[in-house]
This record gives sequence, structure tokens and C-alpha cells, in this order.
Amino acid sequence: MEKLNSGAKKLGIYLSEQQIEQFQIYYRELIEWNKRINLTSITDYEEVQVKHFLDSLTIIPAIKPSDGGRGLKVIDVGTGAGLPGIPLKIVFPGMNLVLLEATAKKAKFLEHLVGRLGLEKVEITVGRAEEIAHDAQYREKFDLVLSRAVAALPTLVELMLPFCKVGGGGIAQKKGDIKREVEQALKAMAVMGGSLREIKPVKLEEFNDTRCLIIIDKEKSTPIEYPRRPGMPTKKPILS
Repeated sequence: MEKLNSGAKKLGIYLSEQQIEQFQIYYRELIEWNKRINLTSITDYEEVQVKHFLDSLTIIPAIKPSDGGRGLKVIDVGTGAGLPGIPLKIVFPGMNLVLLEATAKKAKFLEHLVGRLGLEKVEITVGRAEEIAHDAQYREKFDLVLSRAVAALPTLVELMLPFCKVGGGGIAQKKGDIKREVEQALKAMAVMGGSLREIKPVKLEEFNDTRCLIIIDKEKSTPIEYPRRPGMPTKKPILS
């Protein structure tokens, strides 16, 4: 895990031997399960370290959790193979993490992985964000809502912000030129009770493309009618 360890240090993150071993286990399980279910197209050892694990950790400088993240309530929407949620949990074991995934087979992988890694305070929820966000157990209950490569930003905002409590925030990981995408999402942010705080560039030589974090503050409650029924945020996004 030299690539991961080196990149993490540049972010101010110093991984312990136990954490490095957890990432090794994560890699092995990801590759083994990927033979049976489609988890990732990236399988090369060094590429997984950089494009999955290190990429997930680039969120940390934006959140700067205190006390090892203890008590921080985080939900990863559309987590897939557990990214970025599980890498963050490895680094900050004190956080409370919900992994939301619509595909049952992927959720089975996540259950297995959490057990193999010995992680506590991790809940795996199977369902679509459009439906789960209307459940009182999850609606506006989280300090931090994360999502990585799930949808265009106007759609993503409608899926993420209903989970975020007032005073909390959301972070969407994006690649490429996202200026127009952000502009199109400003109305959706406002409707969902949020506002754009920052577009934070990710500047690490390990990445050969342009990456950034879209950081959104939750300023007021999301109207009860949002998110709309499954599929609608994608088919008819709220555009500026």
C-alpha cells in the first residue's frame, strides 16, 4: 500500500500498520468478490490504491473531524463497493456510518467486508435514496452526507440533502470541468435547503485528471415532498 500511504501523508493522514492491513484486506476482498458481481472496473493493485482508496481520503481535509470522528454521523449515498465511506471509517473508526446501496448483491459484499475489517458502528441499508430519505430514521439525521460518481449534480443534490440535518453538510466528489454542472445545480441546492460553500480542488500528483469536492451547507429543512419518487430526480432534475 505504498501509493496509498504516500498520498495519504500529503493529505496530512498518517496510517497505522493496522489501517494499512485493513486496506490490504479491502483490496483482496474487492478483487475476489468482483469476480462474481460487478463492483469495479479498476482492479490493478496500484490503481485501486489511488483511484479508489486515496480518492476517498481526499474528503478528509475538507471535514477535519475532531476526536477521531467520534459521534460524527455520516451517510454514504450510493456507496457501491463502499467508497468513499469505508476508507473514511478505517481512518476515523469513531464515526457512525450508514452505507446506502440500492443493489442487494453489493450490500452483501459490504456486510462481508465490514465483518472482515472488524468495523463497528456501520449500518448497511438497502434501498433507493428517493425512498429511504422519507424514512424518519434517516431523514435530516446526518452531520455529513457523501456521494461519489453517482449522478449529475442537480440530481445528486436532491438525493443527498434530504438526509442532511440543518447545520450539517454534503460533499459530492466530481471529476473534470464541472463549472456548468455546478451552476445548473444551484437552484436544486436552494430548493433542498442548501447553499454552495466551496468548490475545493483536489491537488495531488497521484491523480492525472482534474478532481474536486463540491461542498454544500444545509441551512434549512428540505420540503417534505423531496426527494421525488424514484427516477424523477434523474429524469426531470431541478435546473437553474
